[in-house]
Amino acid sequence: MTHPRFLSFSRNGRHGYGLAVDGGVVDLSARHGATWPTLREVIEAGRLVQLAEEAKTLKPDFALDDIRFEIPIPSPEKIICVGVNFPDRNEEYKDGQAAPSNPSLFIRFPRSFTGNGQPLIRPPESPQLDYEGEIVIVIGKGGRRIAEADAFSHIAALSLCNEGTIRDWVRHAKFNVTQGKNFDNTGSIGPWLIPFTDAAQLDDIELKTRVNGEVRQIDRTSRMIFSFRKIINYISTFTTLVPGDVIVTGTPTGAGARFDPPIWLKPGDVVEVEADGLGILKNTIADEVL
Repeated sequence: MTHPRFLSFSRNGRHGYGLAVDGGVVDLSARHGATWPTLREVIEAGRLVQLAEEAKTLKPDFALDDIRFEIPIPSPEKIICVGVNFPDRNEEYKDGQAAPSNPSLFIRFPRSFTGNGQPLIRPPESPQLDYEGEIVIVIGKGGRRIAEADAFSHIAALSLCNEGTIRDWVRHAKFNVTQGKNFDNTGSIGPWLIPFTDAAQLDDIELKTRVNGEVRQIDRTSRMIFSFRKIINYISTFTTLVPGDVIVTGTPTGAGARFDPPIWLKPGDVVEVEADGLGILKNTIADEVL
């Protein structure tokens, strides 16, 4: 089954959203932007599936090559990321500790991400830019203290993330990883926003990351330490989830930091994150222009 592929874009100085179809992009924002300015408002209104149905009869407004991909939800209230969520990833720490009983969480800002096809930016402060391929869930129905059994009814859509990290900056302080996770344009989200309609889209799908064509990370979501249901349940215990909130759910083993010696991303590298049914998120690497 092929699911609708929503995207956010910029074109000729205008930001919008649309649906990728054969031959190009149906510009939904040109038709509905006055009511729903971004995909976040479309999700809040519960209209993703309806807009996809309407677009089936429409011809593309422009070619896919004519747009610049932006992150699917341009202004989420929250971007919450889960760390250490695959068994082999936990073992990488070599601290003798069993898998944690609760998820490790941190926050990222929208400005730290860019869209599909755009370069991830290596800052002058450090050469240690690393990749982390992950699956993204986007909240559709808000809530607090959401039961695991009800969690999937709160998901509107799925996407992919390269949760790029400046490794030495996650150790700049005793307590947190915030700095190394939030350099501008070091990560990416996209390319698509795929409506979530079936547990089979998440429960046991393959997630992989390639660098210059070489598979560096590969695992299946059925092996996650904390399931998607548990993640939603846990996060919603302490904060109210709202439509458009983005949750980045953890990366498999195989990031560049774990090689001996480490293999950092460098200008010209190409990183691809792929998962069953969610497409391929592809970015190059470039140095920051000062």
